Amino acid sequence: MGEAEILIFGTGSFAARILFDLVAVATEPTRIVIAGRNADRLAWLTAAANARAGIFGTPATVLAERVDLLEGDAGATVIARHRPKVIVQAASPQASSVIAATGNRWASLIAQAGLSLTTVFQAFLSAKVASATAEASPASHFINCCYPDVANSVLKALGLPVTSGVGNVSILSSLFATSPAATGREVKVLAHYQTITPWRQPPPERRGPAPRVWIDDVEVEDVFATFRDVQLTREPVIDVSGAAGVPMMLAMAHGHDWRGHVPGPNGLPGGYPAAMRGGVLALDPPSGIDAEAAISWNAAFERRSGAFIDEGNWLRYAGTVRDCLASVSPALAEGFPVSALYDVHKEMTALRHRLEAQAA
Repeated sequence: MGEAEILIFGTGSFAARILFDLVAVATEPTRIVIAGRNADRLAWLTAAANARAGIFGTPATVLAERVDLLEGDAGATVIARHRPKVIVQAASPQASSVIAATGNRWASLIAQAGLSLTTVFQAFLSAKVASATAEASPASHFINCCYPDVANSVLKALGLPVTSGVGNVSILSSLFATSPAATGREVKVLAHYQTITPWRQPPPERRGPAPRVWIDDVEVEDVFATFRDVQLTREPVIDVSGAAGVPMMLAMAHGHDWRGHVPGPNGLPGGYPAAMRGGVLALDPPSGIDAEAAISWNAAFERRSGAFIDEGNWLRYAGTVRDCLASVSPALAEGFPVSALYDVHKEMTALRHRLEAQAA
């Protein structure tokens, strides 16, 4: 079938948003492959995406590959067939929409603990695709869309390739940059996933950790007051987060430089300003903070309450996340060596199914 510029794994709403935005804005010939196991969904995404390319008059072409990532080396087979320049992994056994769910004990637990409780689910398929990338096309840029603030650190601990994530920090940076407080000026943001939550609340009710923001290299003292006009929906903000990754993906696909914001660059925790130069992605912090301090600031969030990789290459839980998990499984709350990810995924899946069957 020949080489592709971009290969997307996943057929859910986030993958669709990325696909539809890619075909709408591509300015150079771009061959995109969408891969998943739902044949009907694949057929529609392919037809709709090609129609959108025609509507917008862009030189993008979309093909479909039916694949079940749980079947042996199926992922590596698809990757080897297309040798994509960019691999976008957006398939997850735990949709991010769980943050807006209600009605069962699992959803209630996540509402209390946060998305870090789902780290094992977010890392599971991403580890499989990253492993397949290393085997079949190690020169590809690998982008993990599944909770990259934390899951990318798991991939790095497993020794797997990971270039960056999509969304999260770029949700806030994109909205701040178009706010009246900063329009037309350079905005740089440090933001962990946990700093997004307050922006789902009305301005008078905003509490909790704030991102750090610089406007023209001057740090903003009161972020909540300065960007009072920014308001997020309570649902996953895919209308912004998916789109924010598109310019970077196209730059990677066609060998261009790029500057912006990404979560989990090179397996780091949290989100940062970053730049792609000569095919290499690196942090691009404002002058007021160096890379080491930026990494430490982001890493502190999960160590206070979340999931993090310790010095012994174990995934550990902390704070409220650990307490919530311990209330339903003391053994799982103790953490595990990252090499046991696949086995622990089976245990977590059994736990999730049991809790989903219980009323909140």
